[in-house]
Amino acid sequence: MISIVVPAHNENSVIARTLSQWVTDPASDEIGVVVVCNGCTDDTANVARRFSPAVHVVESDIASKTHALNLGDQISNGFPRIYADADIVLSLDAVRALAKRLEQGDVLAAAPTAEINVTGCSWLVRKYYGIRSRLPSSRQGIGGSGVYALSEAGRRRFGQFPDVIADDTYVCLQYRPGERETLPYVSSTVFPPRTVLQLIAVRTRAYRGIFELVQRFPELRVNKAEANHRTLVALFKEPHLWPGLLVYCCVNIVARRRASMASRSGAHLWQRDETSRAALTADSLK
Repeated sequence: MISIVVPAHNENSVIARTLSQWVTDPASDEIGVVVVCNGCTDDTANVARRFSPAVHVVESDIASKTHALNLGDQISNGFPRIYADADIVLSLDAVRALAKRLEQGDVLAAAPTAEINVTGCSWLVRKYYGIRSRLPSSRQGIGGSGVYALSEAGRRRFGQFPDVIADDTYVCLQYRPGERETLPYVSSTVFPPRTVLQLIAVRTRAYRGIFELVQRFPELRVNKAEANHRTLVALFKEPHLWPGLLVYCCVNIVARRRASMASRSGAHLWQRDETSRAALTADSLK
């Protein structure tokens, strides 16, 4: 059985969209889904329970994604095991493709390629993702697609999820480049922030997560992926890309500076995007 673990914190506006992709036949034992509602103050758990018995819902008072991942692991018993954010869209065929790739045994971790849905996003956000789509990082699914899948051997590579901001990057760095793979023929749909201010906030959290991993787990840096710098510099040779490059660089410079200041001060940052979720809620009320 393929196991899917979905940590969910106040995701009542999006969780049904995610689960409906997988639960096509409640009697099927092909997939087992565990939704871990952590620190929810909304109706996430009740919405997820509507997909029972195919979906097992667990509730925890602790608002922590990594704690939720660990709870999901305790309940799940199937492999390959897929960890998916509650606000992405991943088709059942994509789930099967990830599982099939891992079953070949030559890679321990796999992820889909992120398809960024910029519908409704501001001009600045669209320019940002236009540049991002040209960079190596856009082709690295673990840490960008909201989904990663591990074989049983791959899951044994580390113990419990540590309390870190960037769980996906932590997982990615457990494997050498040859042990992990982003599948170009499989995609997940990711809904980015709709405003540039929210984008900066989300990028600040991403940098904070990177800084934390460098400090706490420096030995994992040997498994880091290809950097964007060389490609980014090459893009400046194309004048029509300059507006987007300006946006991309400014967003990341500001975010990196904010993350650095927060790291030095020890301030806690969560910085979850609410704009795409709010937009979905508004659309559903029309």
